[in-house]
Amino acid sequence: MSDADYNNFDKFEKKIPTGDDRERLVCGDCGFIHYQNPKIVVGLVPRFGDKILLCRRAINPRKGFWTIPAGFMENGETTGDGALREAWEEAGIKPQLGSLLAVYSITRISQVHIFYKATLDSDTVSPGPESLEVKLFNWEDIPWNDLAFPTVHWVLNHARQTWDEPTPAPFTEAPKDWDFHRWYGDPPPSK
Repeated sequence: MSDADYNNFDKFEKKIPTGDDRERLVCGDCGFIHYQNPKIVVGLVPRFGDKILLCRRAINPRKGFWTIPAGFMENGETTGDGALREAWEEAGIKPQLGSLLAVYSITRISQVHIFYKATLDSDTVSPGPESLEVKLFNWEDIPWNDLAFPTVHWVLNHARQTWDEPTPAPFTEAPKDWDFHRWYGDPPPSK
């Protein structure tokens, strides 16, 4: 199969490859398997003194809502490098990367979110092209009802619980009482 053929899905069919246990897209000509795997989101919770930095999104989804600096990991970078890149792109900051804070598996949308703690040496921030505004918030002033995604709620609370611990064990599960339907609607029908 040539490189040009990788984007020609007319030759692909859904079937269970030999030795596998689920349907995949398989090329009918050469047997190449096109795996569709979860996307990785990387980000960080930047802190300056007692304040947390948030970015108001300039893009969809959830344009106009607040989030932490985060986005999809790029090929060829580590999770930490990706989190630092997103911080620069979205908030114009170069924080000190801290310990791993949380790894959330969001199976409903086939994503894995990986977040770090981070500290800022300065309160100088500047919105990048994906942010309408960047601001440092005291905890009590965080706009909880205007946060973009459930993972932002989770990671902010997990950060607060462990901020002064040098290397806490990362959080790996969503809170048990979290209302996913509020954010994502009803679950898809089971097969």
